[in-house]
Amino acid sequence: MRWEGRQESTNVEDRRGMRFPGGKGGGFGCVGLLVVMVIALLTGADPRQLLGLLDVVEQLAPEAQQQQVPAGAPPAGDPQAQFVGVVLKDTENAWQQVFERTGSRYQEPTLVLFDGRVASACGMASAAVGPFYCPGDRKVYLDMAFFRELDQRFGAPGDFAQAYVVAHEVGHHVQNLLGLSDQVSALQQRARSQEQANDLSVRLELQADCFAGVYGNFSRQYLEPGDVEEGLRAAAAIGDDTIQKQSQGHVAPESWTHGSSEMRLRWFRQGLESGDPASCDTFKAPRL
Repeated sequence: MRWEGRQESTNVEDRRGMRFPGGKGGGFGCVGLLVVMVIALLTGADPRQLLGLLDVVEQLAPEAQQQQVPAGAPPAGDPQAQFVGVVLKDTENAWQQVFERTGSRYQEPTLVLFDGRVASACGMASAAVGPFYCPGDRKVYLDMAFFRELDQRFGAPGDFAQAYVVAHEVGHHVQNLLGLSDQVSALQQRARSQEQANDLSVRLELQADCFAGVYGNFSRQYLEPGDVEEGLRAAAAIGDDTIQKQSQGHVAPESWTHGSSEMRLRWFRQGLESGDPASCDTFKAPRL
């Protein structure tokens, strides 16, 4: 991708390096334990009950703990953060054009860079969950260590592979703006089985893949030979069937929540070739 020196989004919030009181992993640590033991000795209370209360407080407080350190824009001279900023700007340009065609205004999301764990309106999350979008605060959360995992674990290196990841999460933001996420959530609550609820989740994820392809279509003037293949390889690499084969040695389609490698590849290509969000209606598609 040709991205160096291009305009970056101003909607990037850098929380990398933030730490929670009590240590890297958060919590009240040894100080909290000592306080509990002193209170127990003075009052005769059961220390196990106090420890349970302390744990509850810790679970309720993490977001406020993290926000004690103000977040800001990524520092200058950080190529990976600059790359993410350029990709986010490209998604903003693409979706602004799409929304303007319907007489609407695109409301841009914020992308939060973090490392290790992060607090969001959707609760606490660790890097283990991968990149995610939180509709509660309209923010995309990204630990850029996932890019290394995408390369080394899933065999999908390249800058356009990384751009696909960002564009997919922005696709969830578009779904949120269009009210699709709420509709799917309501349908899942009325689903007769977990398998039916999972099918709705798969359709939502595949539509986000297609929306990521729409971004790629709008940004094709910046693509270089091999970039499209990088994106397609990334979409295929993180299919539920591929991940299940790696982790458990067998495939269980009824438990899928994101779709197979073939499905993800097909819908990303659909958006990439058409550039039309209307072609991304996975909910009416008889075949995924």
